[in-house]
Amino acid sequence: MKSEAIHPIVRILKREIKKWRVPIVGIVAVQSNDPYQVLVSCLLSLRTKDTTTALATERLFRLAKTPSAMIRLSPKTIERAIYPVGFYHTKARTLLSVSRDLIQRFDSRVPDELDVLLTLKGVGRKTANLVVTLGFRKQGICVDTHVHRISNRWGYVKTKTPEETEMALRRKLPKRYWIVFNDLLVTYGQNLCTPISPHCSRCPIAAFCDRVGVHQSR
Repeated sequence: MKSEAIHPIVRILKREIKKWRVPIVGIVAVQSNDPYQVLVSCLLSLRTKDTTTALATERLFRLAKTPSAMIRLSPKTIERAIYPVGFYHTKARTLLSVSRDLIQRFDSRVPDELDVLLTLKGVGRKTANLVVTLGFRKQGICVDTHVHRISNRWGYVKTKTPEETEMALRRKLPKRYWIVFNDLLVTYGQNLCTPISPHCSRCPIAAFCDRVGVHQSR
């Protein structure tokens, strides 16, 4: 894939994803405009399908939408609200730990800097970047399995891990695309450019794609 192809690709994807539901974290960001709610929904979404995360997030936010309200809930109450998200026992403890940390260290405010967010226990680069981009509309690149896979499948980067992909994209991807890149590729990856047997025959950007590692497609 030629580097300059990223411009028509982004234009096409912005148009195409309107056909599909955007990731739940993006929906929360638009609806709430609250960095704490974005952070919570990010933590719940890890290794969990969007449909499950959406219902769990809705149930939990009926009980608590702020760090102070969250720490008043018992671990069991949080577990019941977020079940059946993946690792719900661990995530309940993480939500309480993060909420206490925000109260004690940051006056209940979610930090807007990547490096500071990474000091919160249970917050990794994917979550921190999502909070920065969706919660604060600041520059960042969130790389999950879809962004990592598709960026390499296109031939836009050549990396082995999501963290390597993030650093490669920071060097190469025009900054005006940083915030939207995750939502575009996650939606595209869930619906068309799937991990196994992608739908290449009806992909609107197939002409730009090197199809790296694609051995079977539809």
